[in-house]
Amino acid sequence: MPDIKIAATGGGEIDCYCAAPDSGPVPGVVIMCTIFGVDEDLRNIVDDLASKGVVAAAPDLFWRGDSGPKDRSEKGRAEASARAADSASLVETNMQDLADTMATLRAMPQCNGRIVVIGLCYGGPFAFLGPARLGCDAGLSFHGTAVQEYLDILPQVGDAPVRLHWGTEDHACPPEDLARVREAAKTMSNVEIVTYDGVRHGYTAQSNAASWNEAAAADSWASAMKIIDGLR
Repeated sequence: MPDIKIAATGGGEIDCYCAAPDSGPVPGVVIMCTIFGVDEDLRNIVDDLASKGVVAAAPDLFWRGDSGPKDRSEKGRAEASARAADSASLVETNMQDLADTMATLRAMPQCNGRIVVIGLCYGGPFAFLGPARLGCDAGLSFHGTAVQEYLDILPQVGDAPVRLHWGTEDHACPPEDLARVREAAKTMSNVEIVTYDGVRHGYTAQSNAASWNEAAAADSWASAMKIIDGLR
């Protein structure tokens, strides 16, 4: 497969990296990317999920403008930050990208129709938005950015499992914001919040030596697979 084009509602095509096992039907996973886009780290994640018997896809959420992956050089970081500057508006636009990607996965013979959305950094809020607005069967966020700005949507996720992961040194969710998230979720048995002591923002990006944390990343993906396996 693995680079595909997804017909976008309203016109255009979404660049997407997708991989699937030979057999099925199995759950589908849509990974909503970081501000750095669908880079080598994310492609490796998609391939790993497919090797575990999952249909996985990572759409380029920036395909309408400055598309493609950005590196973590000073220039790359500046470009990545600039294209996600109006994140509130972009998140709403990307909801349709998520819906279109879900539809593409569900049309694949390997997919059983159940979809998990996983948001990394910028993609974090979709852990709520996917289940609440599009009927995703589960939502996870790893070092999500601005998740705390969408807490009013949390009750709308219904019974879908939601699992949120942060390091205690994550600037995107400082202690006061983490407390807000915990307060909003305290009566919801299907929402779990996990923190990793001393871990920084972006801990799942293996190419980022400054924040990569093998133990935290392994635990996060193990929790994702437990939820995914429950949808087989």
